[in-house]
Amino acid sequence: EVQLVESGGGLVQPGGSLRLSCVASGFTFDDFAMSWVRQAPGKGLEWVSAIKWNGGDTYYAESMAGRFTISRDNAKNTVYLQMNSLKSEDTAVYYCAAKRGISASDNPNNYDYWGQGTQVTVSS
Repeated sequence: EVQLVESGGGLVQPGGSLRLSCVASGFTFDDFAMSWVRQAPGKGLEWVSAIKWNGGDTYYAESMAGRFTISRDNAKNTVYLQMNSLKSEDTAVYYCAAKRGISASDNPNNYDYWGQGTQVTVSS
């Protein structure tokens, strides 16, 4: 059974930091590119960041570049998202997603597996 389990969300003040984790099981993790995608209240899915199968290439949406860092540990079947300098507009449910193949994508429709999401709330 394929599973992606996110953790690390919570309530944080503006300017604060959080580190999200996503543990994968049920598939060969290093055959897949990974992404983080978020959904703010009342809005559609927004791609945040992606990382290729070997961690050698990373990609970010423009509004997250410089504040967020994606990484992965293939030995632990885990992908991370370090989020710094958080803003109220970063409030959303954050999902990790897996895409078969070596290339990443900024289109959520291209991803094969999804986690259940973790809530991030940025508020004072």
